[in-house]
Amino acid sequence: MKRYSTIKKFSVALALGTSLLVGGAYVMAQREAEPKPAAIATVKELSSVFRDVSQNVIPSIVSIRTESTRQLTQQKMPFNQDDVPFFFRNNPEFKKFFENQKSPREQRQRGQGSGFIISDSGLVITNSHVVKDADEIVAYLNDGREIEATVVGMDPRSDVAVLQLAETDSLIPAKLGNSDEVQVGDWVLAMGSPFGLEMTVTAGIISAKGRGPGINDREDYLQTDAAINPGNSGGPLLNINGEVIGINTAISSRSGGYDGIGFTIPINMANFSIDQIVENGSVKRAFLGVGIQEMDRNIRNSLGIDANYGVLISNVQAKSPAEESGIVAGDVILEFNGQKVDTPRKLQGIVEVLRPEKAYSMVVLRDGEQKSLEVTLSEMPDSFTKASFDPDEEEQEEAAEEVEQEELAGLGVEVQELNAEIANQLGLKMTSGVVITSVDDEGPAAEVGLTPGLVIAQVGSTKVNSVDELKAALEEASLEKGVLLLVKSRNGARFVAIKK
Repeated sequence: MKRYSTIKKFSVALALGTSLLVGGAYVMAQREAEPKPAAIATVKELSSVFRDVSQNVIPSIVSIRTESTRQLTQQKMPFNQDDVPFFFRNNPEFKKFFENQKSPREQRQRGQGSGFIISDSGLVITNSHVVKDADEIVAYLNDGREIEATVVGMDPRSDVAVLQLAETDSLIPAKLGNSDEVQVGDWVLAMGSPFGLEMTVTAGIISAKGRGPGINDREDYLQTDAAINPGNSGGPLLNINGEVIGINTAISSRSGGYDGIGFTIPINMANFSIDQIVENGSVKRAFLGVGIQEMDRNIRNSLGIDANYGVLISNVQAKSPAEESGIVAGDVILEFNGQKVDTPRKLQGIVEVLRPEKAYSMVVLRDGEQKSLEVTLSEMPDSFTKASFDPDEEEQEEAAEEVEQEELAGLGVEVQELNAEIANQLGLKMTSGVVITSVDDEGPAAEVGLTPGLVIAQVGSTKVNSVDELKAALEEASLEKGVLLLVKSRNGARFVAIKK
């Protein structure tokens, strides 16, 4: 009993000591978990900045409601005649019943979005897709006013629209910032009316710059993780100075709601459209008329380019400013109008904001030598899109003829000369070149993604119109160092670097 009692006392003491240790550790951990005063002050300061920006800018935000008319087709019988029971097929009352079940010819549709005031005169910026086809537009202000608005002009290519408010008393314009100064990691606030919840503010950072989510032809968006949802479209993205640095336009989402990825039109890019809409009611862009692509390491090595900038010309549209200035497929544009060109988007951005019918200088690399050219830009056609771009405007008539296939063992392909019949089957306007008819799965061509149906139009800067010309050009090149091929399809043209 004594021994047991001693152990028991020891156990109690041990338990008590452990409790004290644990309790002490808990107190110490609790003390360590307490935020430091300096950290609290920093968070409060940031919170104060968010609060001040929100209070100052919300009076400039508008919630936009639209109504439009949708034309509907009349309803037909809900099934085929053969599916009708035979004893009803010739019954006039049966047919008359379904013919009278007609939907209305017109249906009113409602939409919503956001926008922000940019002038005392009542100009409002939003997305063009928010007000497209709208018959009625009403802007709801933070002070409770409901003001009718009309469209001054739209630019669907950049998804920017300018509205005019019918009343202009006591309006507070938002301040526009400089989106070129934005850096990845900067704090930002998004404002708008997601899901109709007016004057909502969310916070996040700039996640990336120069994004192209595939919304339209010309894209150089800011990416943010500030919550953007349906209804936010057209609202502003703000820096911590309360300046508009972008127009919220889209999200990347599997659910249709916020997934942490939103896209914003940089305000500097939008200003190009806004200024022209305010002045002229429409937007005009300059046009060069080339297809361009980025260059990977293999292509750069094939061209002997050490610089990490420049864009490769893969297409030159017939009768375009580019063709008239002497640009050819295979040229690398290094500079345009005195600005260094490092990506296709950079070149597009430089060209489109220039004035049509004026001459501009550019520097190109051709066959290893730099050349200075001058080009007079034209106005971009209204119908121009990436999908409609076709560099082969001149159709050639050529009789269909049987052509034997020839194997190019070095490339791992079989080819034959292109003729009018094959071109028609492939949906091509061009009728000259060498078409790939088969590809060795383990050959060099397969490794760079060449497939049957592609047309080889050039080897380096040398055009090829026949198998013999292709063979001769390949003999002058070196597969060990890498050979540059221009291949074309109905979807466009691109250069590939192929080597053993």
